[in-house]
Amino acid sequence: MDAYTVAIARATERVVKARELWGHTTVRRNIRPDLIAALRGMAPGYELCMYCGNNEAMDIDHFEPLSLAPQRTFDWQNHLYACSMCNSHHKRNSFPYDENGRPLLIDPTVQEPLEHLHLVLGAGEYTHRTPQGEASIKVFGLNRRSLVQGRLLAYSTARDSLTLWRIHTDKGQYENARVTVRTAWNRPLADVLASMFHQSVLPVAAALFDGEDDVLGLLRDPELRARFLDQE
Repeated sequence: MDAYTVAIARATERVVKARELWGHTTVRRNIRPDLIAALRGMAPGYELCMYCGNNEAMDIDHFEPLSLAPQRTFDWQNHLYACSMCNSHHKRNSFPYDENGRPLLIDPTVQEPLEHLHLVLGAGEYTHRTPQGEASIKVFGLNRRSLVQGRLLAYSTARDSLTLWRIHTDKGQYENARVTVRTAWNRPLADVLASMFHQSVLPVAAALFDGEDDVLGLLRDPELRARFLDQE
C-alpha cells in the first residue's frame, strides 16, 4: 500500500492514477480482501456499517474521498467499512470542511460521536451538538426514515435488555446475563443503547427520561453499568 501511495504522489494526474490503481486487478485480489477482513473486525455488531450501525457493511469507503485526496487512497486510516446506502447513496464524494479547512464529518474510528450528536430517544432522531454533528447528520442521512423507525424499536428492545439482565442477575443466572449484554451490543443500532447510558448521567437526565424512572434507575445501577459498558 505504501508503494502505491508513492506512485500516486509521483503522478501528474493523481486522481486518475489513484483510480487506476484502486481498480487494478492486483489490488482487488490481493489488497482489498485483507482490508475488508481487518475492517470487519472493527465494525460494530455483526459487520454493520460504521456510519449508520444498521445495515450490513459491504463497501470500503474512503473517508476523505479519492477524488479530493487521491494520496490517501491506500492510507489505512482513511478506510472505513460502510453499507452501500451510506457510502454510495448518501455520502458519495461529500466531504465538507469548515472555514479553517478542517474536516466537518465525524470519523467514528477516532472520535466519539456522542460528543457531536444528541439522540432524542423518544423520537429516534439525532440533533447536532457541534458543526461536525450537523454536517454528519446531513451527509450520512442519519435521520432518514428507516433509521428513525429502527431506533424507536431499538430503544424499546434496549429497555427490555436492561430489565432482562437485572432478572437474570438477581436469579444468579450469570451466563444468561452475559449473553444478554453481548446480544444487546451486537444488535443493529446499538448507538441507541450507548446514548441511553450517556444521557443517564447528565444533569438533565430526569427530564430526558421523564416518566421512565425504572429505566433511568437501571441505567444508573453501578453493577449494570459496569457489565454493559465493559462490553461496549
